[in-house]
Amino acid sequence: MGNSGRDEGGERVKNAILIAGPTASGKSALALELATSKGGVIVNADSMQVYSVLDVLTARPGADDLKRAPHYLYGHVSPATAYSTGAWLRDVTQLIERGTLAGRIPIFVGGTGLYFKALVEGISKMPDIPASIREHWRGRSLEEGSEQLHRILAERDPEMATRLKPGDTQRIVRALEVLEASGRSILDWQGASGNALVDRESASFFVLEPERPTLVRRIDERFDRMLEAGALEEVRALASMQLDPALPAMKAIGVRELQAADAGEIEFSEAITRAKIATRQYAKRQTTWFRNQFGPEWKRLKSVESIS
Repeated sequence: MGNSGRDEGGERVKNAILIAGPTASGKSALALELATSKGGVIVNADSMQVYSVLDVLTARPGADDLKRAPHYLYGHVSPATAYSTGAWLRDVTQLIERGTLAGRIPIFVGGTGLYFKALVEGISKMPDIPASIREHWRGRSLEEGSEQLHRILAERDPEMATRLKPGDTQRIVRALEVLEASGRSILDWQGASGNALVDRESASFFVLEPERPTLVRRIDERFDRMLEAGALEEVRALASMQLDPALPAMKAIGVRELQAADAGEIEFSEAITRAKIATRQYAKRQTTWFRNQFGPEWKRLKSVESIS
């Protein structure tokens, strides 16, 4: 693999390494191994690890890891922000335009499949949403509930409404925001092609697929380590911010469960059990998504193995 760089048209990063996989599969360790051996830089491609406050609970790389290789787009977003795939792609674009990845092997690692698809396929540009419109619909979602907003969406954009469940608050609100701000369905915007940031021909694609028993064990052991490392304190800090429960950061696995235990609603042992089960279910959804959405260019690894 040669050095990273933009192609002649300045459109795509060459020689990138993409590492995807379910939570607790060992992605970060593999990325760090490659970064240290190849002089690479690591770019986060996990939608939860972008948030500050939840360092431990989202399994962000620790201080020792950060010393071994440059890491970008970790913990740079406030939990009060509804970060999106489009926002992530803009942040990656800024890294490229600043020359941060120039002359280095960029290693994108994470468990958010949509980030990887956007990276290699591009994403349609979405309209800017005025703050007044955003506040209007988010306020109504709190007052009236997602089912009422889903009915409104069904009247104004029936096709989009059929694709969303009545309880999918965030996506319903987003669809209504885009419709009001632009006068066009979000489906129209999503149908427009965008520019890929990674050159597919020179890129290397890896997806970790550990055996299920191994992954379950890793998930359970990791959550125990998270608790020892201060996950509960992070959840308390997040709770003190009094954020909208519909925000993505508030849906991080373990937040709801530990908050309930801290409030005395359930026993801590029950919270731990629920969080571990939720993590296993999430890992299963991730694995299914990768199998269905990633093409033959992705090399599938049963374990973290050396890549040369």
